[in-house]
Amino acid sequence: MTTAFDSIVLGGKRLASRVAMAPMTRSRAFGPGAEPTELMATYYAQRASAGLIVTEGIQPSPVGQGYPDTPGLHTSGQVAAWRTVTDAVHGEGGVIFAQLMHTGRIGHPSLLPEGLVPVGPSAVAAKGQVFTHEGPKDFVTPKELSEAEIRQTIADFAAAARGAIEAGFDGVEIHGANGYLLHQFLSTNVNRRTDAWGGTVEGRIRFAVEVVTAVAEVIGSHRVGLRISPGNPFNDIAEDNPAEVYEALLERLAGLDLAYLHLLEGPDRDLTARLRRAWPGTFVLNPFTHPAATGPEALKLIEDGTADIVAFGALFLANPDLPARLAVGGPFNTPDPSTFYGGDHRGYTDYPALTA
Repeated sequence: MTTAFDSIVLGGKRLASRVAMAPMTRSRAFGPGAEPTELMATYYAQRASAGLIVTEGIQPSPVGQGYPDTPGLHTSGQVAAWRTVTDAVHGEGGVIFAQLMHTGRIGHPSLLPEGLVPVGPSAVAAKGQVFTHEGPKDFVTPKELSEAEIRQTIADFAAAARGAIEAGFDGVEIHGANGYLLHQFLSTNVNRRTDAWGGTVEGRIRFAVEVVTAVAEVIGSHRVGLRISPGNPFNDIAEDNPAEVYEALLERLAGLDLAYLHLLEGPDRDLTARLRRAWPGTFVLNPFTHPAATGPEALKLIEDGTADIVAFGALFLANPDLPARLAVGGPFNTPDPSTFYGGDHRGYTDYPALTA
């Protein structure tokens, strides 16, 4: 029987375990350069015992930023700063993928360089608010991407992926979940296009397919993962037929031989099983445990074959040595939500390890 503590080869790297650290926004890339800091290098290096680390969302272009103090991968300074992080993780024996996240319509002009506004597949504003340096602000109506701008956005993803490899990352994960740009194209309420980038199922999956394909072409498909969250309503997303859309997406991507598919699961475990059967490669699962964080009970999903790798979020945030704690059944530090976003080392790099 395969267990969570057995190794697995992913992206040409042998992972020490099948316990992954899920991507989590922490908003600590302070300053106008949106560059990672030494504190961020410490944070990720502390968690290098994960079989795989997937970083927080990293914007592939200036207009892709949707939250305060999130890091980028579109300047030479950012690439150099990320090298400090990857060197720290590799020095501790870890494997780390950069998550490329374009937030699309989720964001606000105050978070962007002068003259830029959030963009999306269609000019449809999200309901709700986003946190900015000036406090919460209503989402604005995004600029609908033109054909040329769609092509440029795809090129931005490819360039950021190339920068990630230059920065020392072992691969990249493309964020196609949680109501951000790829997910917006996949949806039925945000993507109201009638051209080849919308309308039909084939049209709605096209942007995701072309982004993944472009990234795979520049860094190698074995270094590319994709994260999806079918049926997830987060950030005001509606999907009328998620099973049909995502099975079509996986069918189009199956031949690329990607490093993995990462599913942020909803309450429909039957859909998880269908997508697991449809995907020929490594299947990473961030299981549905709402309202609780993913806990030790998720390890059985490796044993019963539901997934090849299980991703832990908040529990990894609070337990830098999570694999060791899972192996002995705890104890586990409790995450402090008040320090999740922004701030200093408190609630970030000061959670104790078992040996501390």
